[in-house]
Amino acid sequence: MTVDDGVAAVDRVLRGDVAAFAQIVERWQDPLVALAYRFCHDRSRAEDMAQEAFLRAFRALHQWRREAAFSTWLFAVATNVYRAELRRRGAPLVSIDEIADPADTLDVAAEHEDSDRRAALRRALHALPTKYRDALVLFYFHDMDVERAAASLGVPSGTVKARLSRGRELLRRKLVTMLGSSEGPLEEVEGEA
Repeated sequence: MTVDDGVAAVDRVLRGDVAAFAQIVERWQDPLVALAYRFCHDRSRAEDMAQEAFLRAFRALHQWRREAAFSTWLFAVATNVYRAELRRRGAPLVSIDEIADPADTLDVAAEHEDSDRRAALRRALHALPTKYRDALVLFYFHDMDVERAAASLGVPSGTVKARLSRGRELLRRKLVTMLGSSEGPLEEVEGEA
């Protein structure tokens, strides 16, 4: 696939070459599965959700307005599919038997502390209202700039900036409550900004 973000493949699909959609899937499968995984934390379910997103994108391909990058439009379609799926089916339950035992090493305590901090960050992030969580996930975990995140979410750039600011503050408060300290995984995320 060329640097054109898939535009050539999209054009071929719109002209009737349905097989060209395979190039789009090949190029964007891993990023869409990764995005879905951020929503559901289940690899198998994430793959199913990404497949549904590709199906919806294929059906709506003629609706893509070329004002935004194809990838931005595709991520917006996927984000909407993932949100709808989570509303429809809810969060997955994990059996206690599926939780792995920790390895016996001298670093177990450090690993647990780091793991606990990451888990606290995930819990705090998922406890945020959807509008703040989605902005934070797209910006920090999917490396979208404000404009692309805004296009994916269908809101103005200023709204994304406000949601990022408010979301970081809400996340910081939740982490202080959960970890009992203002130091922690949020600084790692903010360091990436």
